[in-house]
Amino acid sequence: MSAVIPSQSSAPKKANSPVLARPGPAAANAAAASFAALTAKLDYLSPADVEGVRKAYRFADEAHLGQMRKNGEPYITHPISVASQCTEWKLDAQALMAALLHDAMEDCGVTKSELIERFGSPVAELVDGLTKLEKLEFNTREENQAESFRKMLLAMARDVRVILIKLADRTHNMRTMSDMPRNKWERISAETLEIYAPIAHRLGLNQTYRELQDLAFKHLKPWRYEVLSKAVSRARSRRRDLIQKVQSELEDTFRKAGMDTRISGREKTLYSIYRKMDDKHLSFAQVNDIYGFRVILPTVLECYTALGLLHQLYKPVPGRFKDHIAIGKVNGYQSLHTTLVGPSGVNVEFQIRTEPMHAVAESGVAAHWLYKANALGGVNAERLGTQWLQSLLDIQKETRDAAEFWDHVKVDLFPDAVYVFTPKSKIMALPRGATVVDFAYAIHSNIGDHAVAAKINNEQVPLRTEIKNGDVIEVITAPVSEPNPAWLGFVRTGRARSKIRHYLKTMAQTESLALGEKLLTQALRAEGIDKPIDQLAAMRPLWDKLLRFTGNRNRPDLLTDIGLGKRIASIVAKRTANLLSEMGEKPDALLMTRERFMAHESISQGAITLDGSENASVTYALCCHPIPGDAILGYLGRGEGLVVHTSACAVGRKLKQKDSERFIGVEWSDEPVRNFETGIEVTVVNGKGVLARVAGALAAAEADIIHVDMGQEAVQDSAELRFVIAVSDAQHLDTVLRHLKRTPSVVRAERMTSS
Repeated sequence: MSAVIPSQSSAPKKANSPVLARPGPAAANAAAASFAALTAKLDYLSPADVEGVRKAYRFADEAHLGQMRKNGEPYITHPISVASQCTEWKLDAQALMAALLHDAMEDCGVTKSELIERFGSPVAELVDGLTKLEKLEFNTREENQAESFRKMLLAMARDVRVILIKLADRTHNMRTMSDMPRNKWERISAETLEIYAPIAHRLGLNQTYRELQDLAFKHLKPWRYEVLSKAVSRARSRRRDLIQKVQSELEDTFRKAGMDTRISGREKTLYSIYRKMDDKHLSFAQVNDIYGFRVILPTVLECYTALGLLHQLYKPVPGRFKDHIAIGKVNGYQSLHTTLVGPSGVNVEFQIRTEPMHAVAESGVAAHWLYKANALGGVNAERLGTQWLQSLLDIQKETRDAAEFWDHVKVDLFPDAVYVFTPKSKIMALPRGATVVDFAYAIHSNIGDHAVAAKINNEQVPLRTEIKNGDVIEVITAPVSEPNPAWLGFVRTGRARSKIRHYLKTMAQTESLALGEKLLTQALRAEGIDKPIDQLAAMRPLWDKLLRFTGNRNRPDLLTDIGLGKRIASIVAKRTANLLSEMGEKPDALLMTRERFMAHESISQGAITLDGSENASVTYALCCHPIPGDAILGYLGRGEGLVVHTSACAVGRKLKQKDSERFIGVEWSDEPVRNFETGIEVTVVNGKGVLARVAGALAAAEADIIHVDMGQEAVQDSAELRFVIAVSDAQHLDTVLRHLKRTPSVVRAERMTSS
């Protein structure tokens, strides 16, 4: 079976996995008959291609010889069924051969090189993309599942036939789910609903999407499925006359207008009815759009003419018209949708489209094989899901962790979209709930990285603003701007999320490397070594031994680890001094003495100067909120970089008692480049307008309010207000507190300290 999703332990076909047995004559006859049915569907292939498919069948039949499915059929019936489904999409011979061979590598020990030799590289690559990774390569089952899923998705991005075969494989497994043990039904059905059905929808394979949803619903909630099925059946018989009347009136109207139409009824799937009832808390009787009609016409112009005729025939329901022809959906779907009040006041939905649009609506990307390119009436490949497939490759470039990759992809699986415009009137489709930042990254990563402001319909808006249908969006950029970590809290698309994370990781690594180099230089001076890191780097034997000692791959990796606190600079420096001594280089005794005794007696690594521009490499502890003017200490947390505490901080003191070697000297710059946050506690006499007076006092003292907490206590004579404010230094804080103490209703104002 093909790749596993990162949520469960095994794929459904493993529940229907090969069982070794000796097939009887009846089973052999069933297999032969099954392949005969497949060959009858290959009339669109050339004789040479049919022979290639037959050759793949013989190989697969021999490889699976003796293996049986749970229902007692020979295992080869499964690959044949998968290939048969692929013929419905008119896939080429290579895809059909891969469908027949899709389990050969995983279940039969066939190697990729053997497949290349017998069937060529393209077929082998397709089969490999459908094959899970070996579990032995990973520490946990979840890691294996995430990596296997990433492997399949990336193979799909390179060749969409991979996912078409995979969806055919999953569809057949869901059709034969009843043969599997019941304890597997819930897991496999949930997996199908969460992963495979959304992928089918994202690629426009609506027929497969609907079938997978209903089959999963049937086995996930069998009792509800049965009850709903009976209710729909009863409603169908009750409304048969109404449906026939609507169809008759439609045919009569279009015949009088001289229009050549094909009209077919459509019924909402059981799962979509269930979802609507569940989401909107409706009873079955309240779901009034179960039935609808599709009207297929020769041209786009006739589609709009038909819409006008329908609106004359029945009254339209306000707000229920959508033009997906002028603005197609992101998965290539095009159609006019309108809901009308039919006979007896029953709402009936109509979908109006051309034949090529109908092909794309039902088969999505598979329409490339179903119809010649020129028969699709100008539907371009970009709209048939390939834009999303390309975005998978873009996300992969920034994401090396398989679980994180899967998180990004999940965000983009549901194509419920809003359509907005660039200032040059280009239409952009983005998921519902997307923000201005998502829009910026959809245009180009450079625009997203440097976005500082935006205008929607010529009005200034914050970057977190949610975009709506029809908005005209202009993004304003600045070369000095960079992504804000807070953006991750509201962006909606996987592309934006992966780009922001990649940028922040790169910046953090760069800053940590610079900090690590600075720390190691200071630690080396304490050991009497005055050579810059660059000069030491030229001594290849020294660094080879040092990297073996620390376990790092290269010099930047080691320096980054020092900056992140994963390695202690003083220990690395001592080891470096020993290695230099073995090579005949003696430390400078005078430098060693000066560095060790001029620094604070408990700190052996010199002092780092802080001015607030350090970004990700330095964190100011939230427990004590240090500000310029405070006595401070730096703690190299494991993997956290440098964390700055005040000298009086209780948390910092406890850490120093347990882990003193991780503390380094830090000091404030004479000219900090920004304001710093600190906490204050204000006791006030309750009364009307007291909070406004306190806020006014803070504003008068030029302190920015970052956060305010008024507590949850019931109203009393007095109240404790806790603020987080931004000040330039300790002197500025003193000014703020003096302003507060002179404010009417303020009883007490003081800085908050860690307990």
